Amino acid sequence: MKYIVVLADGMADLPIPEWNNKTPLMMARKPVMDHLCSIAQTGLLQSVPEGMHPGSEIANMSILGFDPRKYFPGRGVLEAAALKIPARPDELVFRCNLVTIENGKLMNHSAGHISNEEAEELIQTLNNEFVKEGARFYQGVSYRNLMMLQGGEGDIICRPPHDHPGEEVSKLLPESKTSDNSTAETLVSLIKRSIKLLDKHPVNVERKKNGLPPANAIWPWSPGKPGGFPTFRERWGIHSGAVISAVDLIRGIGSLAGLDNIFVEGATGLFDTNYEGKAAAAVNALKKVDFVFLHVEAADEAGHEGDKELKKRVVEDFDHRLLKPLWEGIKKHGRRGFACFVARSSYPLCFAHTHLRSGSIPSDKTRRKTG
Repeated sequence: MKYIVVLADGMADLPIPEWNNKTPLMMARKPVMDHLCSIAQTGLLQSVPEGMHPGSEIANMSILGFDPRKYFPGRGVLEAAALKIPARPDELVFRCNLVTIENGKLMNHSAGHISNEEAEELIQTLNNEFVKEGARFYQGVSYRNLMMLQGGEGDIICRPPHDHPGEEVSKLLPESKTSDNSTAETLVSLIKRSIKLLDKHPVNVERKKNGLPPANAIWPWSPGKPGGFPTFRERWGIHSGAVISAVDLIRGIGSLAGLDNIFVEGATGLFDTNYEGKAAAAVNALKKVDFVFLHVEAADEAGHEGDKELKKRVVEDFDHRLLKPLWEGIKKHGRRGFACFVARSSYPLCFAHTHLRSGSIPSDKTRRKTG
């Protein structure tokens, strides 16, 4: 039996008044998804346990069958695993965004999706400046980077930057849960010093000159330390599996679960990702392994940008450019098994699953409407 989970991260959304209270998923033209739902079983899945942050890290762990209340080690730990960066026993590991702060407000969680080349220069500057404070920085992809803090304690509140666009920085800074924990004070100091350091950096001077948001601050969040994590084989008895994603977070879950990470050229985690390449990689992977987790981040990023038209477009791209060739490729190779297509948000999930039997994809005029 072959299994594939195709996860469109962040595809679900709230109703939009200008669209007669329809969501981008309801507005998009998606004949393949509609067809699969019409021949499948559908239902609701609560992927975020009550009381936990409704983020990709929690939802994806749940969908893969790892209870985040028991196994979640912090987002930084997951991404460090993807980058094969070992954490020292006395270090606290953070996901560390490069963000835009203007007039005391957190304006952009991604600094306008800063390029890898620009981020590399800023990360090098941060390492040179903060080495004496016991802080080490590692480059990830674009704004998604890591920070290791020597001697850090985990009883702190760190707010995800993408959840607070346009809000006052002073109300979002890290806080300690206990009176004897100085880690929050250290983090606040590093954030404030990073603004002074990065705002006049040549990379940001050039970005501002070109009308781009500067990456003028660090924002560490989701701290943790490595801990026990069972393999996917131990959890489900499936002997071989692979993860296809452009996001270090998802690759890190795969690495800790003992799944192979398949890298696809042109897969960006954004709206310009290589949908066709990811579909082809999944079809080829199913020839060799029993389970594939195919993750697409584009809709989630469009949601963080607050761009409803862009989100509608990426839903359509996901349907036409990824699901269509994936479905046709699976049928061509005669693969029979189980597929699950998920739209993830902070609300209960919609999912569809179907045995991979043959069936033509109807035209837009005859497809069944789903939302």
